Amino acid sequence: MTVGKRDVYDRIARLYDVLDLPFERSRYAPLRRVLFEELQGAVLDAGVGTGRNFPHYPSGATVTGIDLSPAMLARARRRKDTLGTKVTLREMDVMELDFADASFDGIVSTFLFCVLDARHQQPALEELRRVCRPTGTIRILEYAISEQPLRRFIMKLWAPWVRFAYGAEFDRNTEQYLDAAGLDLVEKTFVYEDIITLLTVRRKPAGVAVESPRL
Repeated sequence: MTVGKRDVYDRIARLYDVLDLPFERSRYAPLRRVLFEELQGAVLDAGVGTGRNFPHYPSGATVTGIDLSPAMLARARRRKDTLGTKVTLREMDVMELDFADASFDGIVSTFLFCVLDARHQQPALEELRRVCRPTGTIRILEYAISEQPLRRFIMKLWAPWVRFAYGAEFDRNTEQYLDAAGLDLVEKTFVYEDIITLLTVRRKPAGVAVESPRL
């Protein structure tokens, strides 16, 4: 992620939970629980933000949360103390992860890839692949542009605000970068209407060549 994106989230951090509250209650909270189902061992929460995922971490797992924004992490640390969540929080860029290869059994990314520009999608996926164990699971929650005309129109009206406030887009289409990053799509599911998707991916087996270069 770029310094510009970090600045966006440092600026919005104190308002982030307030701005997101209506969506958290109506959309996100039930999805967060699904993200962590059946994950065990060492788990990475990539793009931990203010710590909204904390209540849904799997019991017994060793969780590490990373974020590029110091201000967002400060909010997460306060939430960690309030909830008593067992998590290690670190300031880190998803494109330059300071972890050894094959460090995690499971990786979860909650709307992180909506924020990453097109040129950063594949490098970020490659890093997630590198730190995920060969048998591990990566789950990516992201937005998609609706195919329903009215809903699509409303999303396009909202897009400039989302871009300004969050540095995010509704149409990143992260799926298109998976193969080049050495990842296989196991399952793609719409988890909220036709605008929020859950991608479940795994590392390609050793020796399998990718088919397309970085965009």
